[in-house]
Amino acid sequence: MSVRPILRFPDPLLSMPTSKAVQFDAELAALAADLLDTMRAAPGIGITAPHIGVLQRLTVIELDAPSGTKIYVNPEITWSSAETISHAEGSVSMPGITEDVIRPSQVRVRYQTIVGEVKEDEADGLLSICLQHEIDQLDGIFWLQRLSRLKRDRAIKRFAKQGKAADS
Repeated sequence: MSVRPILRFPDPLLSMPTSKAVQFDAELAALAADLLDTMRAAPGIGITAPHIGVLQRLTVIELDAPSGTKIYVNPEITWSSAETISHAEGSVSMPGITEDVIRPSQVRVRYQTIVGEVKEDEADGLLSICLQHEIDQLDGIFWLQRLSRLKRDRAIKRFAKQGKAADS
């Protein structure tokens, strides 16, 4: 379909909760296709509709070719493990900046497919981390909010410095 512009931190739309998708039609499928193209061009392994300025509960994740592309409409976490995992996270809206985030190591997610079918999957490892990260984004929680104040401030300063270097 097409690569769309990605909103950059600190765009206020990145901190707004999304609305549920209610129309499972060609427009939703086109949005998902645009998200996939945009994510691949970024490059990234996950992206949400808010990253391109659309406040709708839609995320696309593609960890690697063998796993394939996963599209989640209206996803929600219904269970998460007590066991945690730490992993470096970042955002297509804040390229070049990563920090370790601690999250539950496993989750169960209820979502709808692109045609509206309700499903529930369990995930662990990187898929679990990605789902939590992207669902946070759909809830208006930018990944930096999962960091300590010190780590968050350092990441924001690094991003600002990186932007100034690019402008030079």
